[in-house]
Amino acid sequence: MRFIQTLAFLAVSVCHAFAQAPSPKGHLVIIGGGPRPEAIMKKIIALAGGNKSRIIILPMASGDMVETAKAQREQFLKFGAPNVDYVICDSTSADADSNLAKIKAATGVFFSGGDQTRLMAALRGTKFLEGIWNVYRNGGVLSGTSAGAAVQSNIMLTGDELLNKDTANAYGMVRKGNIATADGFGFVRTAIIDQHFVKRKRQNRLLTMVLEHPDLIGVGIDEATCVIVKPNNTFEVLGEATVQVFDARKAGNIRTDKNGNLSANDIRVHILPSGATYTLPTRKKGQ
Repeated sequence: MRFIQTLAFLAVSVCHAFAQAPSPKGHLVIIGGGPRPEAIMKKIIALAGGNKSRIIILPMASGDMVETAKAQREQFLKFGAPNVDYVICDSTSADADSNLAKIKAATGVFFSGGDQTRLMAALRGTKFLEGIWNVYRNGGVLSGTSAGAAVQSNIMLTGDELLNKDTANAYGMVRKGNIATADGFGFVRTAIIDQHFVKRKRQNRLLTMVLEHPDLIGVGIDEATCVIVKPNNTFEVLGEATVQVFDARKAGNIRTDKNGNLSANDIRVHILPSGATYTLPTRKKGQ
């Protein structure tokens, strides 16, 4: 009996700790890939502290990490960032003292594009990742493009399909079990992030995900465009294209036919231009 009571006490304590955990004070700038307009770059720098910003680039998703890091560093410097560095590491070297010192001093982090699974493999479970979280918690900015956008939601799209083998017709179905996912960093927990959205015709991919996970919204960000997620749980669109939001939380009759095709009634779709805002759902009951 005492053992059961102890377990119950621990469970309540853990739940209470999560309930009392403060929301991050920082911002996310999640870019849908493609060119990075001046307005987006300057926004990242401003949110990182402007002329006092210290930005760390993490290019581990890229197939050419050094060249990617150097090019992105030059772009940040061009638009006024005073202090820009990069870290290249894997899971065995991420927690080197020099890397941990850099992330502790950082006010902004930028995740490069490429293959999101490489970035996850390099940082998952490390003290360095906890340092990234601390940047966000303490008021800094986390940003990323393409693969660096995909990693930011809790459910991460890997880019792979499990059923569709027609490579010339990528995402040519809305079918249960087709879209491969993995665990992301979870900076965004109530939405699934997609990128290169209109440019690469990824609507079917995100529709599949929100029908399989109707408690989450889908946020599809087009190229040269970003969402800026604020501490008050809203986001603003900034850039040259649009952001689409798929919301199946109130959809009716979500079902699968004999061939695995997903369908539903009354899925809500928002197409948001630059300057538009949107309130993300919360995980509180009744909302």
